[in-house]
Amino acid sequence: MESPELSFTLAYVVLSLCFVFTPNEFRSAGLTVQNLFSSWLGSEDVGFIQYHVRRTSITLLVHSALPLGYYMGMCIAAPEKNLGYFHKQVSDSWRAFLLLSLCIQLTSWTLVIYWSRHHWHNHPICRALQAHIQPPHPGWGSVATSVNTEFRRIDKFATGAPGARVIVTDSWVLKVTTYHVYMALQSECHVTVTQSRQHQLSPDLTSPAQILTLRVDSINPAVKPFDIRLISTEYAELREKLHAPIRNSPNVVIHQTMSELFLDTFRAHVDLNQPYTLPSGQEMEPCIGCMQVPANIKLVRLCQAEGAPNVSECQQCFCRPMWCLSCLGRWFASRQDQQRPETWLSSRVPCPTCRATFCVLDICAVH
Repeated sequence: MESPELSFTLAYVVLSLCFVFTPNEFRSAGLTVQNLFSSWLGSEDVGFIQYHVRRTSITLLVHSALPLGYYMGMCIAAPEKNLGYFHKQVSDSWRAFLLLSLCIQLTSWTLVIYWSRHHWHNHPICRALQAHIQPPHPGWGSVATSVNTEFRRIDKFATGAPGARVIVTDSWVLKVTTYHVYMALQSECHVTVTQSRQHQLSPDLTSPAQILTLRVDSINPAVKPFDIRLISTEYAELREKLHAPIRNSPNVVIHQTMSELFLDTFRAHVDLNQPYTLPSGQEMEPCIGCMQVPANIKLVRLCQAEGAPNVSECQQCFCRPMWCLSCLGRWFASRQDQQRPETWLSSRVPCPTCRATFCVLDICAVH
């Protein structure tokens, strides 16, 4: 491809991906389907179900128009290709792309028109509501009214980005995605914590966030299981609102506090430090903090050798190994500014025994 064609293609692909998988910058600028079509979509608080029926429909139409938009843009970006003369001078590959783009757009319009028949009775969200028709709800409209009413309450649990929101009301567990809204009655479902992952959400954060994956299964055979994701620090709030039973899969450890999240990063940094070899004849004593595991940490002033700034702030600790890594990590975290976790690893704290100042670089694992 020539330079203008290549430049336009790269720019269009990047902008399209950002429009579909909306980053915070696009969301702040209002470049989302919700903002661009807000006058037609209405208010989510007034009618939650009706809002998302319209939102998912217009999202499908807009996203399916992106290939056609690329072709139309290429007519301007590369006029020498004569893409506007479809019947004469267009190459077979571009003609096939245009036909494919038109087919995608027409299929989307046909699908949305089918959904809208009989007051959106065929829409996937409305069909999901039909699975919950039972007394006291005679029809899916009554179920929608129940969801709308509970969503308007201020005590609901809500978290996540607009394309992957998790909402828990008094009776419902809802997952809002780009093209669908998954739902399950709390009285009919059970939740299982299936996975946990550590994520470094931002370069400014030294402590990673733990993302939990929970699977929602319903005893109603018409309701398909679905997964929800949230940060572990929000897990306690979820449990308060969720009346359905929650089960933990084996080997899934949930860190619910910032200090527990910090411990994982703390251990990783200590493992990178120079180990300390215990002198011959000296035995490892139990940790005086927990009295459960051997004291496996020794403080040795090493930051000067690592070329760290302000080396004069660290002092040599002459204590024998008295603490385990977990207890020392909790002590380290407890001495920090709890409102500024990004500064924890770069801070210095006093030894819990002799008060000699040390940093993370001075902590050595005992071998």
